[in-house]
Amino acid sequence: MRQLIRMLLIIGGTISLVLGLLGIILPLLPTTPLLLLAAACYVRSSDNFYQRLITNKWIGPYIENYRAGKGIPLRAKIIGVFSLWISMGYTIFFIIPLVFIKIFLFLIAGFFTLVILKQKTLHT
Repeated sequence: MRQLIRMLLIIGGTISLVLGLLGIILPLLPTTPLLLLAAACYVRSSDNFYQRLITNKWIGPYIENYRAGKGIPLRAKIIGVFSLWISMGYTIFFIIPLVFIKIFLFLIAGFFTLVILKQKTLHT
């Protein structure tokens, strides 16, 4: 039974990691929470995967800065908000014909902008 739980945690952590990596590119996928979920799965299932995750030079800082309460780098905030509004603006003005859906997408973009901006800014 332990082996099954361990394998399910490794699979869940890997799926979460892949989605977190996609979240770096796609504005509506939350990167940090998915990477934190991957770390939580790995810490309970594979010390090797966990160590590789938190020592990775690109992914590790997301997890460490969040866990330390340091916040999000200003550059990441700017890129996140900019890419969010570019993708949502394009979708709202050129893809979606229904006004109700356009308003809904606008509200979603506004909500996630507030979430990003409310996070503490990490000064490097």
